[in-house]
Amino acid sequence: MGEPEAEMPPSASASASTSAQAPAPPQAPVVENTYCIRPNYQHKFRPSTVKEMIHAILKAELANKMYNPDDVPQMTKSLSESIKNKLKDMGYDRYKMVVQVVIGEQRGEGVKMAARCFWDADTDSYAQDVFMNDSLFCVAAAFGCFFY
Repeated sequence: MGEPEAEMPPSASASASTSAQAPAPPQAPVVENTYCIRPNYQHKFRPSTVKEMIHAILKAELANKMYNPDDVPQMTKSLSESIKNKLKDMGYDRYKMVVQVVIGEQRGEGVKMAARCFWDADTDSYAQDVFMNDSLFCVAAAFGCFFY
C-alpha cells in the first residue's frame, strides 16, 4: 500500500544526468560561542566617560532652549536617541543600553529621582548628568548591563 512514485519527465532526467555537478551551496560562517561572563577591561562600561559624553550632548542641545510643554516629548526622544547612538559608537559591544531622559520646567522647586536595578555590580553600571538653565531642567541617565 505504498504511494505511487512520481516519475520525472524524460527531458528532466536526461538533463540531470548530463549536466555538470552543481556547485555546493555557500556555507554560513561558523560562529562559536564565547561564553564570556565578564567584559574585557578595554570594553568595560566607564561611567566617567559616559557622563562626559552625556554632559556634552545636553549642553549642546539644550543651552538655548526654553521650556515648552508641546516640544518636550520630541526633545526627550531626540536626546535619548543621540545618547544611545553615541554609546553604540563608544564600543560597548556586549552591553544592553537603557537611556532615560526627563525634562521639566524650572520653577525653583526641588525634584528627586531614583532608579533601582538588579544587576551584577562587577560588570554593570550607569552614568547620569543634570542640565539646568533658566527655563528647564533635564536629567539623563544611561544604564549599561553586560549581556552574558
